[in-house]
Parts: sequence; C-alpha cells; structure tokens
Amino acid sequence: MQASVTATILIVDDEERNRKLLEVFMQAEGYRTISVGDGREAVAIAARERPDLVLLDMMMPGMDGFDVARTLKGDASLRHIPLIVVSSLDDIASRRRVTSAGADEVIHKPVDRWELSQHVARLLKAGSGER
Repeated sequence: MQASVTATILIVDDEERNRKLLEVFMQAEGYRTISVGDGREAVAIAARERPDLVLLDMMMPGMDGFDVARTLKGDASLRHIPLIVVSSLDDIASRRRVTSAGADEVIHKPVDRWELSQHVARLLKAGSGER
C-alpha cells in the first residue's frame, strides 16, 4: 500500500536498530521519516516539523515516551497528531498508562510490518479530515 500523499512520520526510539527498522518499513510505504532517539528532541521536532504521525517508544532514558505523549497531547497545536506507541510493555498497568498518556494505538514489539502499515494508514486517513 503506497501512501498517495507523502506523509511525514516522526519515529522516536532510543534504540538505533529499532528506529532503522521502522524507517525501512515506513519508507517502503512511501512515507517521509524523521528519526530521533531522545524524548526532548522529539517534542522540539514535532513542534517545528508538524509530522503527520508519531511512532513512539515508551521506555527511554530522560524524557520517556509517557512524558512525550502527555506533552504532545497537552499542546493544542500538536494534539491532533496521531500517536502510535511501539512498545514491549504489555501488562495491564502499562496499557492503562499508555492510554491515559494519549496514545491513539499501541503496537507491541516485535513489530509486525503489516499490522504497523494498517494502523498508520488508518490513522492518517482518519486525521486527514482534521487538517
């Protein structure tokens, strides 16, 4: 499934190999990607670049994904950006924290390329009416 209009996806994960894998998956779908390994940098880039969607790891040093999600969803100019959490956290407490932080979707690691593609396409399509 090729993206009809090039959307920009911000990939946030402190593990370089995870970022690279997500970049390959998203670029193969025709999306432009921006990758960062730090939560504070992710917030700054989101404010400057206004990505169409964010793929966010939760467990990062410093500003973790929970704080990034709350910051993005707490900013009126950024809260419309769909947020997909990509995480190995799968316990009930973590799922509740992810949901309360503002995630639109959760995908568990290891990432299934088809599942990721479906979630991204659905959220981008749903969000296109708001812009």
